[in-house]
Amino acid sequence: MELNLENKTAIVTGGSKGIGAAIAKALAAEGVAIAVNYVSNKENADKVVKEILDAGGKAMAVQGDASNENDVKKIFAMTKDHFGSLNIVVNNAGIYQFNPIEAFEVAKFQQFFNTNVLSVFLTTKEALNYFPDTGGNIVNIGAVLSHNPNINGSLYGATKAAVDTLTMAFAKELAARHIRVNTVAPGPTITEGSKEMTRNQSNGSMDITKMIPLGRLGTPEDIAKVVVFLTSDASGWITGERINASGGMR
Repeated sequence: MELNLENKTAIVTGGSKGIGAAIAKALAAEGVAIAVNYVSNKENADKVVKEILDAGGKAMAVQGDASNENDVKKIFAMTKDHFGSLNIVVNNAGIYQFNPIEAFEVAKFQQFFNTNVLSVFLTTKEALNYFPDTGGNIVNIGAVLSHNPNINGSLYGATKAAVDTLTMAFAKELAARHIRVNTVAPGPTITEGSKEMTRNQSNGSMDITKMIPLGRLGTPEDIAKVVVFLTSDASGWITGERINASGGMR
């Protein structure tokens, strides 16, 4: 199975840790030049870049907030200036937090939707100015909780449901330009966010692995493998889809 990712370039938003870092390293291992985007944690982003470079890959760190239009323009321009092209965008940046409805605040609502949803609009729009005529790939990182929200997860689940809809809509709109758009929806994954999810279960003693048919939490590398597939020629007939990477959890 030919992936044909060699010599392509990708922007991975929120690429300094967790799932984003694993995606950046997995794509780099296939020959993709990586722009590791971060907002504030330069140390982590530089660490990811160093790991890729030490393994013989190509990478650079790019600071910017994916929910800020001017920052997005900067991220894309710097990537093109450094690598000369752009073929892939992975929208991984996001907020992962759970709160009861009593804790609802308008400012928090706006923050969640800006970070998790507006960023997808902005990067997708900007990618149209950079993808070649032969097309490109956009992969959005969603969540199984968009279809099955957990307790205290109304706001987070709503943002990820919006991402699912954007994926389907953009896939139809951009197909004529040979741009494929898909979502990977992780289940519980061993990251900083999974600790937050465990803390917010209704029963603190609940073993979350009992909710997962394959009997374990996912790893960032599990998610990264699916992203590599979706950005490659191996998935060339797939667009507008939401693929659960969740060990069977729905």
